[in-house]
Amino acid sequence: MPRYRRFAAATALTTAGDGVFAAAVPLLAATLTRDPRLVSAVAAATYLPWLLFSLPAGALVDRHDRAALLWRGVAVQAGLAAVVAALAASGRLGVAGLAALAFGLGAGQVVAGTAAQALLPSLVGPERLPSANGYQQTIAVVGQQFLGPPVGSLLFAVAAGLPFGADAVVLTVAAALLSTLRAAPRDRATRGPSSLRTEIGAGLRWLAAHRLLRTLTLLAAVNTFCFQLGNATLVLLATSELGVSVRGFGLLLATAAVGSLAGGLVGPRLLRRFGDRAVLLTALAVNAVAVGAIGLAGSAVALGALLAATGLGVTLWNLVSIGLRQRLVPADLLGRVMSVHRLVGWGLIPAGALLSGVVAHAFGLRAPYPLAGAVRLVALLVALPVLLAAFRDGDRG
Repeated sequence: MPRYRRFAAATALTTAGDGVFAAAVPLLAATLTRDPRLVSAVAAATYLPWLLFSLPAGALVDRHDRAALLWRGVAVQAGLAAVVAALAASGRLGVAGLAALAFGLGAGQVVAGTAAQALLPSLVGPERLPSANGYQQTIAVVGQQFLGPPVGSLLFAVAAGLPFGADAVVLTVAAALLSTLRAAPRDRATRGPSSLRTEIGAGLRWLAAHRLLRTLTLLAAVNTFCFQLGNATLVLLATSELGVSVRGFGLLLATAAVGSLAGGLVGPRLLRRFGDRAVLLTALAVNAVAVGAIGLAGSAVALGALLAATGLGVTLWNLVSIGLRQRLVPADLLGRVMSVHRLVGWGLIPAGALLSGVVAHAFGLRAPYPLAGAVRLVALLVALPVLLAAFRDGDRG
């Protein structure tokens, strides 16, 4: 599978670049301001494109060459990372400028991320899809959490613009590699011409009619909202409350990778042995408890252990939810249904980030976490009867 090997290699590069960016952006924001509301605003800007552009991106992915959209989205991110590097190095970047550039990078991720998930089933056979998803999750964990954050924080400690320059280089190489992919016939749209609104509507209606995937999408909305409710001000909790250094912050982020990597490695085997339902419910419960407990962490070691637990839960959740969508959604609708899921499932992330700043400012840096854990637990209990019934009926919606 030479196409998949090039795809996987590019994924390794882009996720490493994402990890560098994930550590460097909050560190840069924290050097520009110590106001948690402004720090959270930068985090919100990064995810706002998922709310604004998910639906048209999904329609474009189903209408055009997915491989071409993927490499072009990565190339846009590379160019914007280079702009951030130049402005940060010259000291001319403020909070508003950082938020605007983070928004642009997020827009590139909308197109690239949607195209990548929709492209993967055509690169591997259905029988290899669970293993490929597990491998992709493992690659993402190594890049985004193990490798990228420590490197990003280390480079930031040397010079503010350095991690963004490194990100630009890595993403440029990934875009070049992805540009060598050629779309197979089934990667291309085969429908007649129709309006963008009609195509988006078809994806919305399909997902709304499917009970299991509709419920998972609504749960994703609550979970990602709660994740960002805590994560947006994590840099302030770690550096101000627990005394973590700039270099240590990257290592702290990497602790989440311990659980995530374990999930990526053992997740496919757990799915084969226990099934989607058991793994999904366990992942949701683990995350609710771990997120709430972060607010009680008394040391960086305890915080790291809880981040590892959340990493495990997130990876297992992703393996189940992504795999179900890839198996159950018709191939010609996959990009649009993925985009609807991202719109609903990720659309509340900016609101969670902004609320994080408000809650932390009013009640302290620890306050967002027990709130987030409680909301996740309530959402799981509300959705539990629907999930049990949907799985019992054979995932048919």
